[in-house]
Amino acid sequence: MSRDDTAALKIGRHPLHALLAHAPNVLFIAALITDIAYWKTADILWTDCSDWLLAFGALFAVLAALAGVVDFLAVRRNRRGAGLFHAWGSLVVLVLAILNNFVHSRDAYTSVVPGGLILSVLTVVVLAVTGWVGGEMLYREAGR
Repeated sequence: MSRDDTAALKIGRHPLHALLAHAPNVLFIAALITDIAYWKTADILWTDCSDWLLAFGALFAVLAALAGVVDFLAVRRNRRGAGLFHAWGSLVVLVLAILNNFVHSRDAYTSVVPGGLILSVLTVVVLAVTGWVGGEMLYREAGR
């Protein structure tokens, strides 16, 4: 196995999992921003935006997870500490986002404040940690 074999699924030299992971990251962060906007303005538009952002974020997270599972199983060194931490952390992010989407499906103010906002913050914090660990693992293994 060469030093460039850090992912089984690639487009050119770019790991598919890393390419797909950006979409849910952006969508979950945007959901946090729209939750804060709703909290400050009570404009129903923001809670509707959060609901859609969370739904599409979860959809793209599942696609990224499928590519990640293939890499995890196919590339033996991905199964060590950092890879395992990233996998479990990403699962926690997905579960938090899906739970948050259910919370956001409630009516009006209670769909965001305080439960939805707390879940959005937790999702983004866990996302940041697991994304950092996954990125570090990828770049370290690739020799960058």
